[in-house]
Amino acid sequence: MSFGKLYVVGVGPGHHDHMTFRAKQVIEESKIIVGYETYVSLISDLIDGKEVYRYPMTQEVDRANQAIDFAEKGHVVSLVSSGDPGIYGMIGLIYEILAEKGWKKNNGIYVECIPGVSSLNSCSALIGSPLMTDFAVVSMSDLLVPWEIIVKRVEAAALGDFVTVVYNPS
Repeated sequence: MSFGKLYVVGVGPGHHDHMTFRAKQVIEESKIIVGYETYVSLISDLIDGKEVYRYPMTQEVDRANQAIDFAEKGHVVSLVSSGDPGIYGMIGLIYEILAEKGWKKNNGIYVECIPGVSSLNSCSALIGSPLMTDFAVVSMSDLLVPWEIIVKRVEAAALGDFVTVVYNPS
């Protein structure tokens, strides 16, 4: 059986100037692009002529499964995320699904996480507030974490006198 490649790609905060060289390289190599429709739109000029699968928000599991399925069929696939796929992105879900399937790094599809510039980096640079010392990052989304735990985390960051980056403030 011939396995393909799955790149989980961080495309950064939106402008191509903030994408890594490696991100552009693997998107060019990929024949299939899978992603949340907004993130795919950020790279629309880089994916002309490719098979593109766009998903609405909240269909992360479907996106991940489709990207894995294409790679298992021998295709080269980029699953795109904004920012960095390891910071509230898709790579964790990819590894969870693969682990459940019994995937082994040395005898299954090739998987590579392509890091990107996260909003915590880009925003701190834009507002002139560099993350110079220890800091904490907390998501206010209670979709996967109960609100009571989020409150404890915020309180712990405040007790530790950390600069705190807040994701999903709404």
